[in-house]
Amino acid sequence: MKSTFFLCVMLALSVFNANAQENERYPLGDYTELTDTKPHDDAATWDKLPVPTQLSWGSTDIRYPKLSIPEVRKTTLWRTKAWKGERVNAQAVFWTKVDVEDAEISVSDLKCRSGVIPASAISTHFVRYVMTDELSKDRSTGCGVRENKAEWDSSIVADVLDIVKIRDIKARTTRPIWARVQVPKETKAGKYKGTLTVCGKGIEPMTLRMEVEVLDRTLPEPKEWPFHLDLWQNPYAVARYYQTPLWSEAHFDAMRPIMKMLADAGQKSITASIMHKPWNGQTEDHFDSMIGKTKRLDGSWAYDYTVFDKWVEFMMNEVGIDQQISCYTMIPWKLSFDYYDQATHRVLFVNAEPGERTYTDYWETFLKDFSRHLREKGWFEKTVISMDERSMESMREAIKVIKRADPEFKISLAGNYHPEIQADLYYLSIPYGNLFPADVKAERERNGQISTVYTCCAEPFPNTFTFSAPAEAAWTVLHAVAGGYDGYLRWAVNSWTADPLRDSRFRTWAAGDTYSIYPGPRSSIRFERLVEGLQDCEKIRILRSELKGGKLERLNKAVAEFTPEGLADTGKSASEMVSDLHELLNRL
Repeated sequence: MKSTFFLCVMLALSVFNANAQENERYPLGDYTELTDTKPHDDAATWDKLPVPTQLSWGSTDIRYPKLSIPEVRKTTLWRTKAWKGERVNAQAVFWTKVDVEDAEISVSDLKCRSGVIPASAISTHFVRYVMTDELSKDRSTGCGVRENKAEWDSSIVADVLDIVKIRDIKARTTRPIWARVQVPKETKAGKYKGTLTVCGKGIEPMTLRMEVEVLDRTLPEPKEWPFHLDLWQNPYAVARYYQTPLWSEAHFDAMRPIMKMLADAGQKSITASIMHKPWNGQTEDHFDSMIGKTKRLDGSWAYDYTVFDKWVEFMMNEVGIDQQISCYTMIPWKLSFDYYDQATHRVLFVNAEPGERTYTDYWETFLKDFSRHLREKGWFEKTVISMDERSMESMREAIKVIKRADPEFKISLAGNYHPEIQADLYYLSIPYGNLFPADVKAERERNGQISTVYTCCAEPFPNTFTFSAPAEAAWTVLHAVAGGYDGYLRWAVNSWTADPLRDSRFRTWAAGDTYSIYPGPRSSIRFERLVEGLQDCEKIRILRSELKGGKLERLNKAVAEFTPEGLADTGKSASEMVSDLHELLNRL
């Protein structure tokens, strides 16, 4: 009996430990950050602080170090201006030389004679730390294999906006606090004042003042912004991290709040994969085909659109992203195309290059049926057959196949500008540092074609790596306006690493390149600053349509600085440029 009881206890403990390890591996609640081994303030320095705990407003331009006393000019008042419908951010900094248990943030209503911005419109988050690395050794790029993490200079940086509201804060650490105010559209103009308070066991509540001056201007809903935002989604990463069966109800439940964050930023495009591994598995979670392709015994083809339809309907009807369906890809990085063969009961692959007969047969047959299906669903006009960084020769051959299947198909490319094929591309996104010829851009506008810019691992600046300056996210989209592009594309918003909340490093690119939204979902400093930039892009559009004379010239001159040349000429940092323009937009 005793031995049996002992075995039962040991079994129960092993199950408990396994569950604990699993929760630690895939944390949706609280979790433990990785250890920073970089030099930091020692205990003696911390112990010299005159009081046990301190709190001050800081700057959203700074990633405050965890293990050192923050360099901040102490202030208890944060002031900002906002349009109705705008969301504005602030960052406070809490640091302590003693352990603080059950630290918690609270905010009051923001009150004005004209009315109230309720506390429910204000979200607060402890900022968490994630492991990052660096650019290439010559600091020229974020691309390149980095399988051995030990070879790269790594440290932890503040980026994750946590969803855990009560937490312990260890002695001799700094914990930033992010506050976001979503100004309701019905708010009347005026100065709204309130407080942010941090409390915890054994410490006196510490309070900071907040003041938001609401201007008599209204920002339209993000869905109405014409700026074409195209951040690629990865539903497969969500299924892996949340441990849900692909395309199950639980999978869609997990994706809904993540994709809603994109919709709230003005996202226009749905990322859909129409073949197995369109990018040859370049992410932690490769993309499968959302469309089943079966070769029957008689040699004819059958296509199953069940998953594709569920994904598109979910994104359109439940999330609200419904302007474009980007279908990747007819020219993958590995030219191998999947199908199920009834004769052998196996998944087989067609290995063929654009221009070869087998390639044409495979894709033309599919595209004809795909066109039929899309038209039946009412999605044909929204769909683009999309390619990513492919050669002009391959694109020419693929375009021929697409046009033969249905000459009304829209086609897109994220890649280099080729004048020979640009007219065939409904949607063309070219790399940062390149411009569309002015006459070509004007013609594309007249034809209703979309012309955007993209960044990837290649740019040391601007970028959204976890070690990038936060303002670079806003600078990038403002650059899109300055360069006369219609919008901005980036290849990954949630292609999570193996352990995304703790470690943003990846085997191929600089840390943070593969995602800016964390599981939970948790936003990031990078993503919030991106949204700030997008809001300012819309302000620029509105003011340009209204202003004349000297005010318009002043605005255009400030916007024109957001180019590589303008950055060099002004001598300002990205943070200074973004801040100065934001202030100007609110004054105008």
